[in-house]
Amino acid sequence: MGESMQKMKFKYVPAAPEKLEQIWDQTIAANPGDDRWVQWKQNALQDNASGRSLTFLVLCDGRPVGEGTLLFCTDCGAIAGRRELAECGRTTNINGLRIEKAFEGQGHISRLVREMERYAVEHGYEKITIGVEAKEAHNLAIYLHWGYTAFLCSETEDGELVLYYGKSLR
Repeated sequence: MGESMQKMKFKYVPAAPEKLEQIWDQTIAANPGDDRWVQWKQNALQDNASGRSLTFLVLCDGRPVGEGTLLFCTDCGAIAGRRELAECGRTTNINGLRIEKAFEGQGHISRLVREMERYAVEHGYEKITIGVEAKEAHNLAIYLHWGYTAFLCSETEDGELVLYYGKSLR
C-alpha cells in the first residue's frame, strides 16, 4: 500500500443526512443521463428519514467513498413487499453496496458489511439478507464467504437476474 493510502483515515458509520446527500449527489454525477438515480436518491432520503432504512458509509478523511443500506421493512421500494427479504424487527436486507473504484479491493466493503451486521444484531434482528446479480460471480463468491449461504429466491430486476441469500444472526 502506498504511503499516501496509509495516511488516510477510514470510518464505517451510519450516514448523517448531509453525508447521505453528498454520496447520492456524487453517484448521480457519476451516472449522467440516467434519471433513475435521481428517483433512487429521493427514495433513499425518504426511507432513511422515516426509519424504514439506514444507510452506512465508508468515509475517507471525512468524505463518503462507499455505501450500503439496511432495509428494515417491505415498504422500501427495493424490497417491494417481499417478506423473505425484510420483515420489520426480524429480518433486514443489505442493499446498494457501492464503493469508488479507487478504493475497491481494499476490504472496505467487508468492514462496512460487518458494521451493518453488528448494528442489526444490536437491534434484535435475527436474519440478514443480500442480493447479487447472477452475472456477478465474484461478488457471489464473496457473499458466500461472508456466510450468506441460504438461497432465498431469485427475481428479475431492471432486466438482470438477482439472486437473494440470507444468513442467521443468532
